[in-house]
Amino acid sequence: MNGQVNRDRHESTGADQALLDAVRAIAEDAGAAIMEVYEEEFAVEHKADASPVTEADLAANRLISDRLMDLGAGWPVLTEETRAPSWSERREWHRYWLVDPLDGTREFVKRNGEFSVNIALIDNNCPVLGVVLAPAIGLEYAALRGGGAWRYDDGRAVPINVRPVASPPTLALSRSHASRRELQLTEKFRRDGVDPEIVRCGSSLKTCLVAEGRADLYPRLGPTSEWDTAASQCVLEAAGGYLTDLRGRPLRYNTKESLLNPMFVAHNGITLDLDRLHEIAML
Repeated sequence: MNGQVNRDRHESTGADQALLDAVRAIAEDAGAAIMEVYEEEFAVEHKADASPVTEADLAANRLISDRLMDLGAGWPVLTEETRAPSWSERREWHRYWLVDPLDGTREFVKRNGEFSVNIALIDNNCPVLGVVLAPAIGLEYAALRGGGAWRYDDGRAVPINVRPVASPPTLALSRSHASRRELQLTEKFRRDGVDPEIVRCGSSLKTCLVAEGRADLYPRLGPTSEWDTAASQCVLEAAGGYLTDLRGRPLRYNTKESLLNPMFVAHNGITLDLDRLHEIAML
């Protein structure tokens, strides 16, 4: 009975295994295009918000956008590297692709490998299919809402799930966005005089570390955009975890004119003092 319920759920959203496989293939081809740039000398430009952009971002964006349109469903495609349609147009979307063609451009520029291709299918404001691929380090995650989450090792799908909460917990924190808030976070999650373990990682891979049971939470107390989180949120939720704002509400997509996310926490069910996290965020 549960299998039938799950199958009906992701079929009704347009997301099934065949579509997931097609999106994985697109992500892998985009990853190959990114690596062609990564292995050579490349220029770095900056957008209006001072964030970096390279030819790899743009090449992956073109490939993914064209290939998603070629899937034939006619669903709109919204990416970081293309101008977003007006809110009056977007608010009519019930199902669309949300893409960050190269999440973690700072990590790409530093050549530490911790960047990813993020592709999500959004249905009625929820991510129902997600693919996160880190081509430089051979990491790939994929998920279907109601259908499971997987990490791919040498092409073999390995089901993943969040782990039971550890004490003290392991925190996944940004490699490029360290701040004084981290000292407060460390104090907050100290258990019996023992500091929490810290795992540093770039891009949306931090959320995936929680999904596969290598960390207990990833608090993001700074700005992100919707394309930064959708694919990895799908992976985390399908693995039994949570990605919520600081009021405990799951992140939802295309519900407002701004494409900025609120501050959020990705976690495995650990008990959280959200008021205290909000206080830390205001430091």
